[in-house]
This record gives sequence, C-alpha cells and structure tokens, in this order.
Amino acid sequence: MVERVPPGRAVVPVGYRRWLPEKPKIVCLCGSTRFMDTFFEAGWLETLKGHIVLSVGVVTTSADHAGEALGAEVVEMLDELHWRKIDLADEVLVLNVGGYVGFSTQREIDYAESQGKPIRYWEV
Repeated sequence: MVERVPPGRAVVPVGYRRWLPEKPKIVCLCGSTRFMDTFFEAGWLETLKGHIVLSVGVVTTSADHAGEALGAEVVEMLDELHWRKIDLADEVLVLNVGGYVGFSTQREIDYAESQGKPIRYWEV
C-alpha cells in the first residue's frame, strides 16, 4: 500500500540524518570565476565533507555565460547576491589560485570580515 502525503508536505526518508550532523556547516566559496575548475573541485570536496556549499550561479568572466554582457548593474546585483550567500554561511572558503585575488573577491573577503565570518583559504 502506498502512503498518501498531504499536498505541500514532503516525505522524509527514514534514517536521513544517519550520515550528517543535525545542522551541516554551510560554506560559501569565494574567488575569481576565472578559475571555475577550482570552484567545482572545492564544491565537490566540501560536499563530501558533509557541508552545504554556496557558490557562484553566474560566471562573469566566461565567454559564453558572462554576466558582464548583461550590464554593470547586473554584475553589481550578482555581487550583492553573493554577499547574501556570505550572510547565510557559517564560514567562507576563499579559493586562492596562484595568489590572484581580484576586485570582487577582495570585496567579498572584506564583507565577510566585517560580518565576523570565519575565513579559510585554499591555496592552489
């Protein structure tokens, strides 16, 4: 017999908390979108640690998905959206590829510091 679930209610699988703590750590990735492969790798590794990962949704430096093509106001909105992700995060992970920290990344670091967020650096 199939159990009927009232509309708007999700069925929670039995034992879903078996692997994770009550509230997994939320990690926000920050760094230059020039290095998207590093974002993917860091996201993968942090997820395997059982962390919830917040990352970029639009790449502003890619030829085929450049947010800059949508205008300066869109880029500023995307930067602000990333700051809101920092607000949600328990910790910020800065992806430091070859020592490169661009303008937007530095603003994210400054914002995270101003909000008292712990910052971890991943040197690549």
